[in-house]
Amino acid sequence: MTSIRLTQYLDATSGGKIAPDVLDAIIRAAGPGAFDPRLIVGNQGREDAAVFDLGNGQGLISTADFFAPIVDDPFDFGRISATHAIGNVFAMGGTPVLALSILGWPLDSLPATVAGEVLSGAQAVCRELGLSLAGGHSIAASEPLFGLSVNDLVPLVQLKRNAGAKPGDKLYLTKPLGVGILIAAQAQGLLAIEHWALARDVMLRPNEIGVALAAIEGVHAMTDVTGFGFAGHLGEMCRASAVAARVDFDRLPMLREAEAYRRQGAVPDGCVRNRQAIGEQLADMDDAHWQWLCDPQISGGLLIAVDPAWEDDVERLGREHGLELISFGECSSYAGGALIDVHG
Repeated sequence: MTSIRLTQYLDATSGGKIAPDVLDAIIRAAGPGAFDPRLIVGNQGREDAAVFDLGNGQGLISTADFFAPIVDDPFDFGRISATHAIGNVFAMGGTPVLALSILGWPLDSLPATVAGEVLSGAQAVCRELGLSLAGGHSIAASEPLFGLSVNDLVPLVQLKRNAGAKPGDKLYLTKPLGVGILIAAQAQGLLAIEHWALARDVMLRPNEIGVALAAIEGVHAMTDVTGFGFAGHLGEMCRASAVAARVDFDRLPMLREAEAYRRQGAVPDGCVRNRQAIGEQLADMDDAHWQWLCDPQISGGLLIAVDPAWEDDVERLGREHGLELISFGECSSYAGGALIDVHG
């Protein structure tokens, strides 16, 4: 392993996800794409990936995701980037089959061998999850960037989207929040040595449980929580499903160690952008609450809306995958005002 620290090559403003309201403006300016009746999911609804009907009862899920380093170790950066990108298709119930790499590299300041370590990390994840990393595209860039384009297959009867949640559905999240806060703490030099691995280990946990969740009839909607934060992605689910959500803050899974760093000011810029973007869709609350709810995640957990009659099945499946899944809220009929109400 190299001793090079990847994050030292980054501009402080780089690498963040474009805020959802700005992204909407970009998509509107681009105008409509070519129409194809076989395209089931395009860029409408802020879904996790595109879906194309193959005509044989299966769909092709396609996504792309890349970002700048949020850890210093190149091998871990490759592993996290790959896990994150593949998570987009697990969130729709797909089984990954093929990936291509996306690499931007500053060759004047970072050796090509370090890029090789990044790619090696991605290959390790792809091997573990049973898909082929079969090439890709690279460019010279001013800073390191890496990610994957991923293709998956899914039986269309098991395709899950962020739309479909119903009033009364219970809400679950498969990974704890707080990754963004810990990454910010590391960037500010605040992170204690004993906490270095907390965010990394969460980001490296694949969301392959999504394939099994998609087979459960009572799972009405599913998405992954990533750059727009928990509130942003829950808001997308609510809008797409025409429901509201009530959240018990105290029951949300969290990396509790991150709270001390949040109080010291380790709040990512993306967290503030997410809060501004969601606006009045999130009820008024104190800083501690919205900073946790809007914290941008990388390779975050699956957010699931489940018919109460199927709760036991979902929780049992979680235990089979080593997860303790606890409902933290529920969907309700939308009667105007804020989409997300938080108590606790």
